[in-house]
Amino acid sequence: MIRVNIERNRERGTIEAFTVTGHAFYGKPGHDIVCAGVSAVTVGTVNAVEKLTGVPLPNEMREGLLKVRIPEEKDESKSVQIQLLLESMIVMIETIEDAYGKYIALRQT
Repeated sequence: MIRVNIERNRERGTIEAFTVTGHAFYGKPGHDIVCAGVSAVTVGTVNAVEKLTGVPLPNEMREGLLKVRIPEEKDESKSVQIQLLLESMIVMIETIEDAYGKYIALRQT
C-alpha cells in the first residue's frame, strides 16, 4: 500500500511537509497505474513548485520513498502559490484514493 502523509502547521493550516512511502501492488512493476499516478502527481507537484515559484524544495527520493519539506518562504505571494500547488496535489491524491482506496491511504496531521 502507498501511504501519503501530509504534515500541516497546526496554527496556520499550511502544509509543511509530505511523505510518500510504499508500493501499491495494483499491477506488475512498471505496469502499476496506481504507483504511476501517485508518482506523477507528487513528483510533478515538486517540479511545478520549483519551476513556477523558483523555490527549491528539499527532498529525499528513492525507490518507494519521497520526503519533501516545504521551506519557510518570506515572499507571501510565492508562499500562497506553493500552498495552492500543494493543496492541488492533495485533491489529486484524494481522487486516486477514491478510485483505488485499497492501494493508497492519505493521512493529514
